[in-house]
Amino acid sequence: MINSEMIKEQKDPVNSKITDIYSKDGLEQELERYTESAVSNIRFTLIIKPAIISFVALIFSFFLDLSTVPILGNITIKIAQSLFPNWQADVSMISPFYFWWMPVVVYALFVFLAYLAYNKLRLEIIRTPASETIDRVISSYTSVIDSISTALPLIGAAILLISIQLGEEVFLGLSVPFEVKALIVLALGKLFEPVLDQLGVEFQNVVNHVSDIKERYFSRIQIENSKNLLKQMGGSGVRGGELSLKDLENYKNVLEQTARLSELVQRNFVTIHGVLEKINSIQAITPEKIAQLKDLANSITQASNSLGDEKTVTGLKHLESIVVKR
Repeated sequence: MINSEMIKEQKDPVNSKITDIYSKDGLEQELERYTESAVSNIRFTLIIKPAIISFVALIFSFFLDLSTVPILGNITIKIAQSLFPNWQADVSMISPFYFWWMPVVVYALFVFLAYLAYNKLRLEIIRTPASETIDRVISSYTSVIDSISTALPLIGAAILLISIQLGEEVFLGLSVPFEVKALIVLALGKLFEPVLDQLGVEFQNVVNHVSDIKERYFSRIQIENSKNLLKQMGGSGVRGGELSLKDLENYKNVLEQTARLSELVQRNFVTIHGVLEKINSIQAITPEKIAQLKDLANSITQASNSLGDEKTVTGLKHLESIVVKR
């Protein structure tokens, strides 16, 4: 059988890798080899495509600013003048704080979190390739990004409410530009979530292929066991490579008897387990209890011996007659 497999591998070198899966320890070796190779082929640059939308939103955030931004200058006033040529900016207009950097810093933080998720998935999938692992990692990092993007607008709203009492300068110079950028961060966080989803999809493909390898392995083992069982059943009853009806009937009877025996063994096991549980629940037998049981046994023995005495029996009969008469 081994020689035939070796000859088959030599004739069909393309399927030799698949054949090795079903050898001794072949499954674990194949899974480790495939997992390491597949994970190493997943590059962090795959986030570029799903991150395009969020990156465009980041660029667009420079045009939504109340203050001066690098290169573009005071883009808000320029847009207003292009839309309304007759409009002129008020010279005494309050100069707001610069918050153009906030979306950039937060977006860089999102990319860094995605990189941490990528490294975490690489380690976890090589160790335990499972869908639950991917869901747990992606959910945790998605929650962090969502928390950051949601917290900033809430903080900005609180500052906005406080600054109303502090006057127009604080309200327009600090609170409003901060809240504008915080809302942009919220949009960036929502648009960045497909990046983590793409990471999950790529690593999920590895997990799915590992599951396919395991399924093929166990299917092959089942087929081999069925063939071996049929060969053992054949013996003298096999004629022309086919089993007779009598052999199939005997095989059916054996299976039924095996099933009944398994059921009986299971019932016995359950019964014994229950008895052991009751014994374990009984309090421990101490030497004092053993002495009491011994005294009780001696008393019962003496009583039984007395009942065997003729005088005792005669006395009991007289006592019975007296009780009956009364």
